[in-house]
Amino acid sequence: MTLTTQNKNFKWAMKNVVRLFQILLGCLVAALGFNLFLIPGHLLTGGISGVSLIVYYITALPVGIQNLVYNLPILFLAYRIFGKRYFMDTIIGTVAFSIILDMTAFVIGWKVCANPILNAVFGGVLSGIGFGLVFRANANTGGLDVLGAIIKKYYSVDMGTAVAVLNFAIVMASAFMFELEEALLSIVGIYATAELTNRVAAGFNREKSIIIISPKAKEICGDIMSQVHRGVTYIDGRGGMSEARCDVLFTVVRLTQVAQVKEIVDQHDPLAFMIVSDTSEVSGRGFTIECESYEAACKRLSYPPPLIQAPEEQ
Repeated sequence: MTLTTQNKNFKWAMKNVVRLFQILLGCLVAALGFNLFLIPGHLLTGGISGVSLIVYYITALPVGIQNLVYNLPILFLAYRIFGKRYFMDTIIGTVAFSIILDMTAFVIGWKVCANPILNAVFGGVLSGIGFGLVFRANANTGGLDVLGAIIKKYYSVDMGTAVAVLNFAIVMASAFMFELEEALLSIVGIYATAELTNRVAAGFNREKSIIIISPKAKEICGDIMSQVHRGVTYIDGRGGMSEARCDVLFTVVRLTQVAQVKEIVDQHDPLAFMIVSDTSEVSGRGFTIECESYEAACKRLSYPPPLIQAPEEQ
């Protein structure tokens, strides 16, 4: 075995170790959200775990064991419909979450919070962070996500819509069996869980993507690269009415650099058309990979950096 092959195998092994640790950490955080806040507050959550909680409140059967048992037919469907890889990603998260949920059940007796609203909010937040970490590791905890994917595949129903309908049915069952106030607070917790899951899964480091259309595109591009130190891409455009060719600039910057870009654009062309939108999960040079400075790139390419000219006197 060559040294290169050994290095690749080592990197592959370390990547999977880190991935497994992230899954276990996410399951632990989510389980603490359940056992510290949701269960002491007699609240529900979405998915199969919500069904497990309903049965737990009635019979006191362990939530983790229930969650695993209820997911067995769903795991079978995941294997038959989506294949071995999706099945493995699902079973790792499902088994880990179910086991950790029961292992940390002793903290239910701590009753760290008596306020039902805070229980709903913090239970939802912790659960959302935990599930988001699991999703970032390309795994999941089974349940309605798998059912939603199956419904989408066979009935062309949006996955989010399918899961929302199933969760609504669970909450309505809670309102019928328990109190309406608990069902309403459960909706707050479910919303917090969904929001934090999406945030963590997508990443908190949200940048801004900017599109600029201006006849002064060359000057704007030079100043963005030299002053803001961000790369810019030219896109060939054409006017819809005039069909005249125009240069379109595309760049991605940090949130704190948006004002600087706006100032540069305003200096060169106050009438420029500009779009600023949220962007997440940006990777590549300048963000996740270190890149050389603008001056060094100009020197390497034998390209003189643009001079910042003083405004002409009237």
